[in-house]
Amino acid sequence: MPELINATAAHLPEHGPIDENGREIILSLKNVDITFGKGENAVRAVKNANFDIYKGETFSLVGESGSGKTTIGRAVIRVNPCAAGEIDYKGVRISGKIPRSLDREVIRNIQMVFQDPAASINERATVDYIISEGLYNFHLFNSNAERVEKVENMINEVGLLPEHLTRYPHEFSGGQRQRIGLARAMVMEPEFVVADEPISALDVSIRAQVLNLLKKFQKEREVTYLFIAHDLSIVRFISDRIAVIYKGDIVEIASTEELFDFPLHPYTHSLISAIPIPDPQLEKNKVLYTYDPSMHDYSEDKPELVNIGHDHWVFGNKKEIEEYTAIREKNIPLKSVTIVDPDDPNTVTNSTEDVIPVDVTELPPVHDTGSIWYAILAFLLPLLGLAGAFIWKHFHHYRNYKKCITGAIAGFVLFGTIIAIFLLFLLLAVI
Repeated sequence: MPELINATAAHLPEHGPIDENGREIILSLKNVDITFGKGENAVRAVKNANFDIYKGETFSLVGESGSGKTTIGRAVIRVNPCAAGEIDYKGVRISGKIPRSLDREVIRNIQMVFQDPAASINERATVDYIISEGLYNFHLFNSNAERVEKVENMINEVGLLPEHLTRYPHEFSGGQRQRIGLARAMVMEPEFVVADEPISALDVSIRAQVLNLLKKFQKEREVTYLFIAHDLSIVRFISDRIAVIYKGDIVEIASTEELFDFPLHPYTHSLISAIPIPDPQLEKNKVLYTYDPSMHDYSEDKPELVNIGHDHWVFGNKKEIEEYTAIREKNIPLKSVTIVDPDDPNTVTNSTEDVIPVDVTELPPVHDTGSIWYAILAFLLPLLGLAGAFIWKHFHHYRNYKKCITGAIAGFVLFGTIIAIFLLFLLLAVI
């Protein structure tokens, strides 16, 4: 059990409690309910949320729109009040009414990067003031020269220039505004950052740059992230652990590789199957798994979040937990994505029978480049190209398969035409 820390302290301790595996718990949600409205109109946005976040990790919260991700993030920064349960930071309760001194420490140590960079920045303030506002409020500089140095260093770290400090937010692109929001948070030197879909409003080419910035700060400053997103393909590459939330319920928590190898809850399965595949042909023939909540019967046997081993938590009733445990104990990775074979006439595209199982982590294969040279070689040697096509197809290299088939068909047509013309001339010569 983690060591206990005074939950009524007026100040934050230097370190949080340590769990049985020696990991420092920096944030903990305990039976948290968040409700909006009162009486009959009350909406229970988050239901009995429980999870721990360890120091130095990236903990991702994933789910569709309206599932309660941002609601939890805003509760962590004390914007949304908890209707039940509590949120602990380093073992000290920070939800509900707390001393003013503790409130200021929480604001200083927990920062948030918002989803919409345009709406979260004061359009009437210069970039210099936007980044400096926290420094002013907490007196984190001894002289104006020190403040300017901190701001300029931070603006450089996020990839902007010092001359941008005198400009206003409307003069920047969406990606640049998000960098300003990131600089505003990181200049406070926080220990914990809530990143609320910080890349969803950005172009694809800019997303990688912002993600690299987040990882850079984590490596250099040992920052811990609660990363909120709806796209599992993004969080896989930056997360240490992932929690999946559906309509306010945390349905699964596991380490990244554990979750992708063993997506036990049907909703997690549906999210993984929805990850886009770069190859349009494979995406076209992919079987999309749709989650139906009516598949669960919770009328008598109520569900709960249970650890089934391997630090893997799944939400379900006793019968479902037994099934999930049996599947996990087989230790055979689950295939969450299936691709219909487009050349098999017996395959039905809306069925999961007679399909080629493909692991999303292996799509497309590394050597499935679809090089033009395969088409040229198959064109010159059609029989060899045809044989190569079936070999590529056997190993699910569909790009190479298509090139070989295309080149082989063109070669057969050309050589068939030449032979036909030759035979025609030969026939005319004989006549």
